[in-house]
Amino acid sequence: MSKINLAIETVKRKTAFFEGIQWLFENIFFALHDFLRQLELVSWTAANLINWIFMAICAVAIVYWCKQLKIYDEKGEENQDTTAHSF
Repeated sequence: MSKINLAIETVKRKTAFFEGIQWLFENIFFALHDFLRQLELVSWTAANLINWIFMAICAVAIVYWCKQLKIYDEKGEENQDTTAHSF
């Protein structure tokens, strides 16, 4: 096999590898995005429902976090020393 044929085979293998990655992302990993893009044409509200769910989860988490901060502040357990380093 000549060096040119070997180089061509190497390029084909590398191309196939990257085409495989392209197929994986386009057909598998972005399937949900494609579904939501098609759903948005039918119903904007249904397509954005997942965003509203995430916002509700974040709002609940922030409220819980603030309540926990208040509890620790009232107990006085938190070290509020202003020095960050010993030097």
